[in-house]
Amino acid sequence: MTDWLLIIAALTLVSVAAALWRVASGPTTVDRMMGAQLVGTSGVAILILLAPTSRSGWAALDVAVVLALLAAFASIAFVKAVSRDGRGDPEEDA
Repeated sequence: MTDWLLIIAALTLVSVAAALWRVASGPTTVDRMMGAQLVGTSGVAILILLAPTSRSGWAALDVAVVLALLAAFASIAFVKAVSRDGRGDPEEDA
């Protein structure tokens, strides 16, 4: 079972590499932000997959929760930074 978890975690690292390429070469800031979100999501997935394979599994799950919260806050900050008036939803009616 642990071998499968390690293999899946290694394959998930491939998506992290693709996301980092998108962050580095994305033509727009939205592409870069989506790549950063994929890095955060993949990081959470890798930590959850590796938690049962190590002795400090609970610590890895705690780090995964913190990383998921940081990714959510980064999304909110990005939307606020991109919106015209800096207040929030860019699709909101004036």
